[in-house]
Amino acid sequence: MDTPPVVGRRERKKAATRQAIADAALELFLERGYDRVSIRDIAEAADVSTTTLFKHFPGKEALVFDQEEDREAELIAAVRQRPAGQGIVGALREHVLASRLRVATHPLRTEFTDLVDSTPALQEYAERMWTRHTAALSAAIADDAGVSHDNIACRALARFVLDIPVLTRGLRDPRTAVEEVFDLLTHGWHLPSQRLHVHNGD
Repeated sequence: MDTPPVVGRRERKKAATRQAIADAALELFLERGYDRVSIRDIAEAADVSTTTLFKHFPGKEALVFDQEEDREAELIAAVRQRPAGQGIVGALREHVLASRLRVATHPLRTEFTDLVDSTPALQEYAERMWTRHTAALSAAIADDAGVSHDNIACRALARFVLDIPVLTRGLRDPRTAVEEVFDLLTHGWHLPSQRLHVHNGD
């Protein structure tokens, strides 16, 4: 039986500092608006230097999405550690739905969603944040299927899955929307039952 790694004092302190910076940033963003908060404001609120802040976060947008660094590992684990007999698409469906559930039950979900939706820079960053994991997820899918990493079917599946959060953001029932997209990936594309009728003036 494997013994879980012991997290050292230095790592705990580093994680605590990172969380304090992210919490201070979100509080200021929600209070003043994203564009009215500077990096210096956040550093002062978290009681750290701007140099320390940039050691933990590459830029201002990353402060809003502070859990990004874990996302790629979780996606790959969803593929590689899925139960025996479960397909890749099914495993990714469960992972994405679970991720959406965590967001939906967060106490600041509404405020956070409004912040992102009202800030074009954050919308663009959110899309880049997800799709940047395409290569890693595609490689994990290809390895599982026993095909080369440049296999277009694996790359397409990875990209489609990573586009789901952006496609479903802001919808009234995002969970149902996520399910519908995965149904398309599982069963193939089909047109809605209601068709548009075009009249030519007669």
